[in-house]
Amino acid sequence: MPLAKGKSKKTISKNIGEVMSSYKKTGKIGTSKPSSAKKAQKQAIAIALSTAKKSPTKKSVGGSVLRKDAKRRTKLY
Repeated sequence: MPLAKGKSKKTISKNIGEVMSSYKKTGKIGTSKPSSAKKAQKQAIAIALSTAKKSPTKKSVGGSVLRKDAKRRTKLY
């Protein structure tokens, strides 16, 4: 099952659990085969945080950026 996109703690922890359950069943995370459960856990955390980073947070509107929580256009640097 693909990992859920989102930046909330709940979504990230759900993704970590999903990757770890996959590791416990197969002994692999994707194509890698971590030597211990601790290394697998660290790798699962990295994968979940990477997925959260890739999730969309901003919409591009013209030359400025519109935040989800903002009502007016602002420039973000």
